[in-house]
Amino acid sequence: MLRFQVEADDLLRSRFAISPLFELDNLLRKLSGLSPYRLPASWSARLTPLYRRLRATTDLDMVLALHSRTLGPGFAAPPPRSLAQSIEDDLATVRATALPDARREIARCLNLRPTSDRQILAILRSDDVVERAARTLEQAWYELLAADWPQLRALCERDVVHRAGQLSSSGWAAALDGLHPRVRWRDGAIEVLRTAADQTVPLGGHGLLLVPSVFLWPQVAAHFDRPWPATVIYPARGTAALWEAPRTATPGALGDLVGRTRAGLLTALDQPASTTQLARSLGLATGAVGDHLTILHRAGLLTKARAGRSVLYRRTPLGDALIAASPGPGDHRGHQRHGGRPMHP
Repeated sequence: MLRFQVEADDLLRSRFAISPLFELDNLLRKLSGLSPYRLPASWSARLTPLYRRLRATTDLDMVLALHSRTLGPGFAAPPPRSLAQSIEDDLATVRATALPDARREIARCLNLRPTSDRQILAILRSDDVVERAARTLEQAWYELLAADWPQLRALCERDVVHRAGQLSSSGWAAALDGLHPRVRWRDGAIEVLRTAADQTVPLGGHGLLLVPSVFLWPQVAAHFDRPWPATVIYPARGTAALWEAPRTATPGALGDLVGRTRAGLLTALDQPASTTQLARSLGLATGAVGDHLTILHRAGLLTKARAGRSVLYRRTPLGDALIAASPGPGDHRGHQRHGGRPMHP
């Protein structure tokens, strides 16, 4: 069991962030078989051919050679700084890695999982290994993940909105106990159960970094060695539903009543979300989403409230009732929707 010992200042300085390259890292783990969990069949069928082409045409095998079940090169998945973290931010950090630092991480990774491939070793020993790794990650990002990222980022952002609401209403104990079955608050510490590490790590007033993830699902990970600060990475709420939902899902009879787009928005708002988050997750224009939300709000189906710089929408009881009474496609009954980078999984 890993225990993050918490002081009063740690609660004030803990924060959420989103990590694009960490998502790519975990997607590659699933595609390569390093993760014990696989992608859903529809996602695997779509991404596996692209993954194989990248292995054949880029230096991706070099990047993969540095991964094992519990370790990956820290410079290839740098810690995020904020919720606004972009892939451009991440790649700039990768490219800024000093060659001696990269060589130390490469040696650590190869010590855990050696390779005898001469071509891979030649790249890893080259002076431009950092740039080649960054270029490979950039290609992999745009081939494998860029098209889905707006929807996945919106899912992570909505998770943070939910956690922030728990923090404000019930405090850290409630928010952490709902993070993952293996994460809990006990006796002034944040515990991550059944990890490879068995130690206590004082946060020392620096706080904890909390990162929602889609491709880590259903696992949880904890980091506490450089370059990462003390971090817990956990599955974003809604990931399981994302895997289970068909990409062309329709809102059923509700769409006949209020229109397909408004029905989709109403269905999506079982948890608070902003106009931008909804536009990203549903693949719609932000302006059009705003217009539809205004109409749904005037009809009494949504409430709205300001949270920082964003306005968050959520269904009213009347909106919930419409969702509960609306049969889905092929269903004639009403239903209710219920709403060193060491890795220590």
